[in-house]
Amino acid sequence: MKNILVAVTGASPQVLTETLFGLHIQGKALPEEVFVITTKNSKQMLVDGLFEQGHWQRLITDYSLPQIKFDESNIWVISDEQGNELEDAKGEEDQSTMADFITRKVAMLTADTSCAIHASIAGGRKTMAFYMGYAMSLYGREQDALSHVFVNDEFEFVRDFYYPTLQEHWIDGKTAGSRVNTKDAHVTLAEIPFVRMRKQFESDLLNQLEDSSFSKTVALMNAASQPLAVSISLKSRTLSVLGIDIKLSAKLLALYLFMLSQPQRKIKVGSGFIKNTDFTKQYLQFFYDMKGDVRVYGTFGLEDEGDWVRGQFDNLQPLNAKFIQEVLSQLHKKLIQLLPNDVVDHIKVHSDGVKGGSTYSVSETLTVDVIHPCDL
Repeated sequence: MKNILVAVTGASPQVLTETLFGLHIQGKALPEEVFVITTKNSKQMLVDGLFEQGHWQRLITDYSLPQIKFDESNIWVISDEQGNELEDAKGEEDQSTMADFITRKVAMLTADTSCAIHASIAGGRKTMAFYMGYAMSLYGREQDALSHVFVNDEFEFVRDFYYPTLQEHWIDGKTAGSRVNTKDAHVTLAEIPFVRMRKQFESDLLNQLEDSSFSKTVALMNAASQPLAVSISLKSRTLSVLGIDIKLSAKLLALYLFMLSQPQRKIKVGSGFIKNTDFTKQYLQFFYDMKGDVRVYGTFGLEDEGDWVRGQFDNLQPLNAKFIQEVLSQLHKKLIQLLPNDVVDHIKVHSDGVKGGSTYSVSETLTVDVIHPCDL
């Protein structure tokens, strides 16, 4: 069985040499191939420290380890579906990209029954380690392992330390003017027990998970063990379902709330509807409660939010089919990005598509909890 080491790393390429050293010292199976998941900014640090400075090969030579397949092509830079590489992992959208990338790579590696995966969470940002651990819990098999690596305090965060050397080798320590001998370093590889959930899922569901984003995977897993219900927070403008919080603009969320508020959660957008500004007022009340973008008031003939607050509705325009279609299209696109298709189909606003007056509806069987600011 082929042994593979996969690790998440950030600005510390040392975790790779420390992990390999830990495996060797503890007599564990050494990897035949190594893969690293990192960001664009961190890749050059890996290449420089491990390959250009030669620390990776030096470790293998010093301890007479077998050759391991690991070069620059084995460094996976986190990227989105369009192939745009992640510079760093600081932004909110970056977290989603990072989660999807790590989850899919682990799914791919564990799909090969002829290999055993050793996953390291020693490097990278805390969220990278979390996503790696999560992915291993979901996809990991009996032959797979998860670990962290530690060094004694005086060598922690020391730039030039990569592994304990056989011979004396003095380098600059962590404090100004201090020196440490790499021969005296102690590396501890700690295997982390984790719950293996792979066997809990049928093969068809597992195939769906492997093709899904992180958020869709979470939703699919939760859908297997809990009833479908929607929670809407007006304060945070979020729609939450199956453990996934979806941030929406007030413009989109207000229309969803408007549809939910109709009798039997159904309304026909016919000639009577498009002449009645009472529906506009219903929509704008939800919109106002969420403090939405004031430019939206202009869509309905109001000068600004002030007109709404003062009740100056002389120029108020009715909701029209074009506005509803465009906003629902944007809403559904957002849902489809983050949720499984069957979940979207159950919570979305449906249209019968009748020309001259479509009827829009939301399932009456769907449980919806709307949280108002005063409820918090």
